[in-house]
Amino acid sequence: MILQTLLYIVFALSSIVLITVILLQEGKGGGFGDALGTAGQQAFGVQTKGIQTFTGIVAGVFMLSAVAIHITVRQTSQRSVVEDAGGTGIAAPAEPGAAGGGDSHEGHDHE
Repeated sequence: MILQTLLYIVFALSSIVLITVILLQEGKGGGFGDALGTAGQQAFGVQTKGIQTFTGIVAGVFMLSAVAIHITVRQTSQRSVVEDAGGTGIAAPAEPGAAGGGDSHEGHDHE
């Protein structure tokens, strides 16, 4: 349970960092780094190899944490939703007027 919580925290933080770093990178039409002015240009100028490496590492952490969350959740659950249904399929709706269904005053005229 503690491992699962830690994985969710790593997943959430890595997603926020990944979104921020991607938005800061300058694309062909500029990026969020342009909104920062010269500070954004200095941080992500001509030498962008460092930021691309960092983005790749954060993306790797994001993917690994997602897979780890899937594995831990799969191990803790004993049955799947399909197995819980028992293979019987979807139950048909109850007939009108059947016990527990419908209005108990059906067929009576109200004034």
